[in-house]
Amino acid sequence: MTAPPVPYRVVRRRPETADTITLRLSPAGPDALPAFAPGQFAMMYAFGVGEIPVSVSGIHGPSLEHTVRAVGATSGALHALLPGDRVGLRGPFGTGWELERAAGQDVLVVAGGIGLAPLRPVMVAALADPGPYRRLNLLVGARSPDDVVFHEQLRHWAHRRGPHVAVTVDRAGRDWHGGVGVVTTLLNGARFQPDRTTAFVCGPEVMIRAVARELLHRGLPAERIRVSLERNMRCATGHCGHCQLGPVLLCRDGPVLGYDRAEPLLIVREL
Repeated sequence: MTAPPVPYRVVRRRPETADTITLRLSPAGPDALPAFAPGQFAMMYAFGVGEIPVSVSGIHGPSLEHTVRAVGATSGALHALLPGDRVGLRGPFGTGWELERAAGQDVLVVAGGIGLAPLRPVMVAALADPGPYRRLNLLVGARSPDDVVFHEQLRHWAHRRGPHVAVTVDRAGRDWHGGVGVVTTLLNGARFQPDRTTAFVCGPEVMIRAVARELLHRGLPAERIRVSLERNMRCATGHCGHCQLGPVLLCRDGPVLGYDRAEPLLIVREL
């Protein structure tokens, strides 16, 4: 039986790009969802419109942040929410990034487009407690400078002592001073030792495959390449089967998988 959504209130709305916003949500009543782990997702219910899965992009005690790109009726309704409006949440669902797996190793975070949203809590956690890790790298790719999400936070992280942060775009304007090209072009500038690295990768599937292929070529074991996959999730509890990818139900067994499990699934076109 599916649990009813818990009402949350929008307490902050921050535009990221022309079609993407980040909502900070706090419980609207005495009930709150259990704690989320980075990489997990909630089912966000726009009352009277529909429900979609959205990964958590910020965790602040009982308050959560979700980054939504307006691409359909439900995401469009969520994108239109204003401070004070209500939304329903179910969750947390799915597997997390499990940053603790990277203890003692270099950390390589690679994001494409809005794929930075699910990875943002990984960066926040690693920067808040860098002790267990060696070198921290964040590589970000986007279509254009206007499509870079969390650009102020990226600028802040880039000026901090410690992490290596690099951003590239497919199409640059005159005022762009970052890289131009696909995100894999940033790997040569990253500071990591392949046999002592855990990678966290999220973005379009074609980008995930390209990054994973390059990391495997450089010697990263597939099981230490953690990827987040996306399919059409409905129930989020592993019962409806809409998110089935071969033997995997992504809402229950994912969305975060080791590439040793993901690669055989991604090379089959019909799945």
